[in-house]
Amino acid sequence: MSNTLYDRLGQREGITHITRELIKNHMANPLVSSRYAQVQDMDRLERNVIDFFCAGAGGPATYAGKDMLNTHRGMNISEQEFVAVIDDAMAALATCEVPPPVRNEVLAILWSMKPEVVRV
Repeated sequence: MSNTLYDRLGQREGITHITRELIKNHMANPLVSSRYAQVQDMDRLERNVIDFFCAGAGGPATYAGKDMLNTHRGMNISEQEFVAVIDDAMAALATCEVPPPVRNEVLAILWSMKPEVVRV
C-alpha cells in the first residue's frame, strides 16, 4: 500500500485529473458556478489548486499561493456553498475512481477546512 495520500490519489497526474473534474463540476453547479465564472485566470486557479492539493496530500509540490483563510476572506461563503463544493469534490473523486476509503480521507480533510472558508 502507498504511504501518502498523494500516492493513493495517483500522484500529480491523478490529482490533476481530479482537479479538472472538480472545476468542471463547480462550473456546472448552480450553487457555486457564479463564483467561478468571475475568475480571471482559470489556468492559474487550476495550477494553484493542483499545487495545493499535491502539497497537502504529502507530495513534493510546493504551494506558493495564499492560505485558505486569506483566499476566502471577504467572500462570505455560505454553509450551503461549502457543502456544494464538498459534494462536487466527492463526485470528482468518484468519477476518477478513487477508492471510498481514500475519498473519506479527503472528505475529512475538506471538512477540517470549513472554519477557514465559511463566513470569513
